[in-house]
Amino acid sequence: MDLELLEWLETNTFPEEAKFASLEYAEKSYRIFTNNLKRSATTRACVFATIHRDATILLMDRLEESGLVTMVGKVNMDRNSPDYLREESYQVSADETVKWLLQTANKEYRNTSPILTPRFTPSCTDMLMNELNKIQEEFNLPVQSHLSENPSEREWVKELCPWAETYADAYARFNLFGKECPTIMAHCVYSDDKEVKMIRDRGVFVAHCPESNTNLSSGIAPVRRFLNEGIHVGLGSDVAAGSSENLFFSMTQAIQASKLSWRLLDSSMDPLTIEEVFYMATKGGGEFFGKVGSFEPGYEFDAVVLDDSRLEHPQELNVKQRLERLIYFSDDREIHAKYVRGQKIF
Repeated sequence: MDLELLEWLETNTFPEEAKFASLEYAEKSYRIFTNNLKRSATTRACVFATIHRDATILLMDRLEESGLVTMVGKVNMDRNSPDYLREESYQVSADETVKWLLQTANKEYRNTSPILTPRFTPSCTDMLMNELNKIQEEFNLPVQSHLSENPSEREWVKELCPWAETYADAYARFNLFGKECPTIMAHCVYSDDKEVKMIRDRGVFVAHCPESNTNLSSGIAPVRRFLNEGIHVGLGSDVAAGSSENLFFSMTQAIQASKLSWRLLDSSMDPLTIEEVFYMATKGGGEFFGKVGSFEPGYEFDAVVLDDSRLEHPQELNVKQRLERLIYFSDDREIHAKYVRGQKIF
């Protein structure tokens, strides 16, 4: 945790991801991840896999068995990564993506679906992005990627894409940024006025990953501004830059980061409230999947049953106070049962 984003990718992430060329290793890793996610408060998730087609399909199989509703992406990257973790060309990357989509379509998953995943602009050439645009249109896929996470990353994108008005424009020029293409962008820590307007106007979802932003010294995303602007915001764990799949921990981190933002950066932007982070963790992120994250009529029945008897307290607490304590103090031990689309998971 002593490295920033680009150094961390080179030193830790890329060597780890390369191991997923081995299905034996992928099986061990994805078993652990799927079990953790199943036991967590999460009912639906968007997940990055790696560039490896077979391992990505294995992850989708394991998540399908879990009963959770997920979108999983085979990562695309044909530049600015080590030789051992770079697809041979933009055409190979595109071809592997199509093969993956055709293979998974034959499996007829009920709960698991593909999401197009250019890792981020620095790792995808313009030729690859153009091919991904064609694939997105042919298969009618949503998109997930990263945006404005780190100052050095933003400067790098300016060098790589001098024709782009903003980092977001590097996706939008290839029709991979909202409008008719449902899109999630992780982080958005350094999105400027023009980029925020694009996010809002195109209906792009922001995945706020506060622990990851802290661990990589990236900064504090202006979530209060996003909410004020009517931007869709959900919560992300961003494992392994984040340390846990615990959604309550992400809520806590979001509140703490917003307090620092209010104190250190902009006192006009109030810290986030319990109600707001709870919304982001439920309906705010759930909207990407449709009518999800609420008990309103017409919504799919996703529910997490909590038992807070372990969290003893000398006072009589109301429901909001009990929920607040669960957010700050609980872990998987408080999760008594979970339902997804009306089906009991455990």
